[in-house]
Amino acid sequence: MLLSLAVGSRAIAPSVVWDALLHGGTSDDARVVRSLRLPRTVVGVMVGAALAVAGTVLQGITRNPIAEPGILGISQGASLGVVCAIAFLGVHSLTGYVWYAFAGAGLAAVCIYAVAGSGRGGASPIKLALAGAAMNAFLASVVSAVLTTDAQALDEFRFWDVGSIAGRDLTIVGQIWPFLLAGLLLVLAMARGLDALALGDDIARGLGRNVALLRATGALGATVLTGAAVAAAGPIAFTGLAVPHMARALVGPAHRWLLPMAALLGPVMLLLADVLGRVVVRPSEVPVAVMTALAGVPFLIVLVRRKKAVAAA
Repeated sequence: MLLSLAVGSRAIAPSVVWDALLHGGTSDDARVVRSLRLPRTVVGVMVGAALAVAGTVLQGITRNPIAEPGILGISQGASLGVVCAIAFLGVHSLTGYVWYAFAGAGLAAVCIYAVAGSGRGGASPIKLALAGAAMNAFLASVVSAVLTTDAQALDEFRFWDVGSIAGRDLTIVGQIWPFLLAGLLLVLAMARGLDALALGDDIARGLGRNVALLRATGALGATVLTGAAVAAAGPIAFTGLAVPHMARALVGPAHRWLLPMAALLGPVMLLLADVLGRVVVRPSEVPVAVMTALAGVPFLIVLVRRKKAVAAA
């Protein structure tokens, strides 16, 4: 957080940052810290925690090591909500996008769960993963269809779709924090249920757990968190994929420790990526979603190779 407040197109000394936050400094640097970097950092903390915890929950309820909000279509639902708001409803501000992105994420999650829950066996892990992947592809095609017929919507949407925490203000923080808090409390309350799901559906039922209710509750919590994060910053990939594995390596698979550790590591990863994006091409910036993708692709390759090695052994 200190790096995020002090590092940018120009460096600001930590003493100036401290003075700006606690003593109301009046210098130009102090005003930059309070009006630009502080809201950006707060949004980064909230978005990082939300995506990391959502990814941890989705990996838990699907028992799929590469499950995350982007891959399962929830983020794409938020994108469709924003596209429709721009193209058909005349919404043209970040604070206006929030509610439509949230609604799109929620609708996508409901559709995914409805598809996965139909037929024999209910919403099994494999059916959830397949339904999410199919919904992601479908929603992406709908977004592309709208944008290819509306050049003005494309021009406006691309600035949100790139995924960034730059230019966000405390108004957005005020809009998303209730959803973030509700989502975190919901998933933390079901930590032991996620541990039971990790043992398999039959064992979870034998332990007295309602598997369908656990999956529905986990999906709801992950959707609320993802909707809040994507609404605030746009789609940011790989944070929800990589952080749960890092947290699992540090504290093990027990979700009562895994979820808080993911909530801590998510902001760390996101803010470090954002700081790197500010300095690699000074005075311009690389959006944080680009930086997380650059770090996430090698991580995914290493994860796939490690799983292959484990399977071969």
